[in-house]
Amino acid sequence: MERLTPDPAAALAPKAPGRWQIGTVTAIAQETPTVKSFRIELPIWMPHLPGQHYDVRLTAPDGYQAQRSYSIASTPLEEGAIELTIDRLDDGEVSPYFHDVVEVGDKIEVRGPFAAYFVWTGEQPVLLLGGGSGVVPLMAMLRHKRRVAPGLPMRLLYSVRNANDVIYARELATGDETTITYTRVAPPGWEGHRGRLDAAMVAAAGIAADTGHAYACGSNGFVETAARLLLDAGFAAERIKTERYGPTG
Repeated sequence: MERLTPDPAAALAPKAPGRWQIGTVTAIAQETPTVKSFRIELPIWMPHLPGQHYDVRLTAPDGYQAQRSYSIASTPLEEGAIELTIDRLDDGEVSPYFHDVVEVGDKIEVRGPFAAYFVWTGEQPVLLLGGGSGVVPLMAMLRHKRRVAPGLPMRLLYSVRNANDVIYARELATGDETTITYTRVAPPGWEGHRGRLDAAMVAAAGIAADTGHAYACGSNGFVETAARLLLDAGFAAERIKTERYGPTG
């Protein structure tokens, strides 16, 4: 996952443990046909900031190692554990192992939390823009907001190809913060937005550009479009934080 230059103003992020530790998988949830969430209990736990990530490392019997970074989906209020939501990439080295091999009770080598730029530290109002699995760090922000400040203005605009690609579908349906747009095939009877994220969706979110903060996460193309829409809507550049994910997994 490509991460941008840290913002000095985000120095509130806690320092991560410097060494690897062995966590235990205690729950696995199938989010979509290609996405699973893994709850991992940690012997050395520290509260993260919504938007941070953990590194995961796999070691083969011959000593070969593969390492990837995955955003944390859980709120930092879930003491002792983290949730990592992982999209299966067929040509990846780590994500297929999680999807095809990892079971409850397995041990996983992790290190974190990391990142100080793409984090939410309580700013408001907030507009979240997610494309595909880019919704994962945004979900940590939304979950934390629901726990600590349910009345805080936060809206999520979520772009997916079809109904099978909606991660956290049941959970997102429980609140009124989320607007979904289907870029390819909408569910039968769908009366909401269709097509790519656009200026009308940003305007309808109701987050004032002159005071709002925005977070956009997804593919490079999605983030470029989202950033342009936010700037056109009047959001100041310093109030926009973006994160891009790449094809490795």
